[in-house]
Amino acid sequence: MRHLYSCPLRWSDMDAFGHVNNAVFVRYLEEARIDFLRRLAPGEGSPSFTGGSVVARHEIDYVRPLVHRPAPVTVELWVTKISAASMTVGYEVKDEDALYLRASTVVVPYNFTEERPRRLTAEEKAILKEYLDDASHQSSHTKGTVAV
Repeated sequence: MRHLYSCPLRWSDMDAFGHVNNAVFVRYLEEARIDFLRRLAPGEGSPSFTGGSVVARHEIDYVRPLVHRPAPVTVELWVTKISAASMTVGYEVKDEDALYLRASTVVVPYNFTEERPRRLTAEEKAILKEYLDDASHQSSHTKGTVAV
């Protein structure tokens, strides 16, 4: 299963060449990831996905320029890896006509009160597994990537 996030383009996202600035794409990924994590919280008093998290790594492949237009782009998000104390999220930023970006982010659950990383709970892992996609998407992130 994949999470879809409709991301609006803002005039301020553009660089001097009229394209979405490369650094702005990181914000698009963040917006999609936060939307995803908020929707995962099971509620009913469960503490899962209610604490903080930090980004440990981003990898981004810029596929083609994205120019400003009124229509939003879709950020498609899925989980590519689940470990004891992190998860890796894959993304594609696209619309019906084109793919603009492929990326991945390593996210670490973090306890801000204790100021240290924490492990994923069994409940969190079970929920994340619903979004776990096959490894075929990971291979597209390993060629010509730019770490941001």
